[in-house]
Amino acid sequence: MNEQSDNGLTRIQRRNREIILEGALTAFSVSGFRGATIDQIAGEAGLSKPNVLYYFASKDEIHKTLLTTLLDMWLAPLSDIDPEGEPLQEVLDYVAAKLRMSRQYPRESRLFAYEILRGAPHLTEILGGRLRQTVEDAVEIFQGWMQSGQLRTVEPHHLIFSIWSMTQHYADFDVQVRAVLGQGHDPFSEAQEFLDDLYRRLLAP
Repeated sequence: MNEQSDNGLTRIQRRNREIILEGALTAFSVSGFRGATIDQIAGEAGLSKPNVLYYFASKDEIHKTLLTTLLDMWLAPLSDIDPEGEPLQEVLDYVAAKLRMSRQYPRESRLFAYEILRGAPHLTEILGGRLRQTVEDAVEIFQGWMQSGQLRTVEPHHLIFSIWSMTQHYADFDVQVRAVLGQGHDPFSEAQEFLDDLYRRLLAP
């Protein structure tokens, strides 16, 4: 049965697009945007070059689609913050979610970081639009909690920036972290304990 989704793609077409994006993630992670080629992406995906180009017109389109999908994933935990939840626990849960994503999706984190370092040519409109609005919505929640005395008052934008930095570091600089810690350490488990204590001390009223 060749069922179609809401966007008009069949199940097989959706699966092939996902396979191509997964292959592209590997190719971009190994060679960067400039170094990766359609041939390399096709090889990683196990498809022919014409098949890849049937779904995506160019390497640029593949890269932009992949980054947009990644951004949706990155923003989900921030969007999930519940204004009716227990404030400190909501923040700690967000920190834990971001650290968990760094552990589970290190290639994705590094690809996103690389795009930002390049000046975000594929994400400029999104960063100033959807990303900014999602952050502002969270900032409004945090400010409400701070004004009511449920969280210690800090600058909420920089609170979010610090969480991004403190969690994504373990993906983007994984080799450095493991080299410094040496064998016998689980960086993510140790980081979770440290960050939970750090933000609890910072934000507890």
